[in-house]
Amino acid sequence: MGALLGLVAGLGLLLIWRSGPRAVPIRRAPGARWGQRRTEVLREAGVSGVSGGQLLAIQFAAAVVTGLLVLGLSRSVSVAACFAVFGFFAPMAVVRRLHRRRRSDLREVWPEVVDNLASAVRAGMGLPEAVASLAIRGPEPLRPAFARFAADYRASGRFSDCLYRLRAELADPVGDRVCESLRIARDVGGSDLGRLLRTLSGFLREDGRTRAELETRQGWTVNAARLAVAAPWIVLLMFATNETNLAAYDSLPGRVLLAVGGAVSVLAYRLMMRIGRLPEERRVLR
Repeated sequence: MGALLGLVAGLGLLLIWRSGPRAVPIRRAPGARWGQRRTEVLREAGVSGVSGGQLLAIQFAAAVVTGLLVLGLSRSVSVAACFAVFGFFAPMAVVRRLHRRRRSDLREVWPEVVDNLASAVRAGMGLPEAVASLAIRGPEPLRPAFARFAADYRASGRFSDCLYRLRAELADPVGDRVCESLRIARDVGGSDLGRLLRTLSGFLREDGRTRAELETRQGWTVNAARLAVAAPWIVLLMFATNETNLAAYDSLPGRVLLAVGGAVSVLAYRLMMRIGRLPEERRVLR
């Protein structure tokens, strides 16, 4: 009985040891995750060939150039420092604006893509051929991505791997859903893919119409709020032509006033953008 208990205990310890990880998991540093996120934002904005580190270098260069220009115009270090901070965040604001514009443009063309896929499937084409045909029959902004998919599939013949690379290049929530639907249909089969694509096309068109109407209605309000936030700083920059007007800002009370005004402007802008922001689809299938 003792030998049996010892054997069972030893077997249990062996199973516990074999079930646990024997390699130390690699944990990415916070800086690595931050840089990866910035690179993903650039890719989703359609900015190719620029990494997160290069964008950071551009931000520092923009801050230095802006600060020097304002310093040469106003002769005020405090005011130049404020506008240098604005210059630092300006490139990222441009990237996010490009991201929103690209997302809006793709939202308009994805129903056409889904319709072309549904027509190709209904005509009896295979899924790889249907996706590759979008390099010719698809919308103009997405043709290069589908052309690279077609070349990749001809070279490798692995449909799932090519879809993963296409999904990463498109960097769009709707593209993630379409590619994942095609991959599942390819792996498990089924006869409902055509109906699924037609339903998805109708949903995308309805969502696009609703969002376009909402964006049109809120456009004037958002632009007016942005102008209200920027107006004090525009007036401050106009005062830069007279050095005596800005001399007070180089004192301690003036610097405190600039710091408080900058903090209030940033807080008001962030609050305004959060209140007026429409719900955005997130890429949950990265």
